[in-house]
Amino acid sequence: MKQIAYPYHIDNTGRTAGAEYDLHIRQLIEQLLFTSPGERVNRPDFGTGLYQMVFAPNSDELATATEYLVQGALQQWLAELIQVESVQIRNIESTLEVTIQYIVLRNQERQVAQFSKEV
Repeated sequence: MKQIAYPYHIDNTGRTAGAEYDLHIRQLIEQLLFTSPGERVNRPDFGTGLYQMVFAPNSDELATATEYLVQGALQQWLAELIQVESVQIRNIESTLEVTIQYIVLRNQERQVAQFSKEV
């Protein structure tokens, strides 16, 4: 069964674009990671605030705190869909790289998703 694709768009048949389940899970993770808290009207706690961390002084403590922040958000919002195994965050100049290893609960498949955003 297909889910609605993110970002929302119309496919070449003129219908709402869909995504297979594993891709949909990855897209949900991406939405959560790169949404700032307060950005969603009816869900003010949704998001991670990763963009704010890019401008903070780079240190091991900040990286560890950010990893816990992301892992907590993933568990809060996506715990019914995935089990997070690890989160790694790297801040390289103006690029933020996030690597998440997780298990899709529906089929018990291990997945690794990498995201990077230039800020």
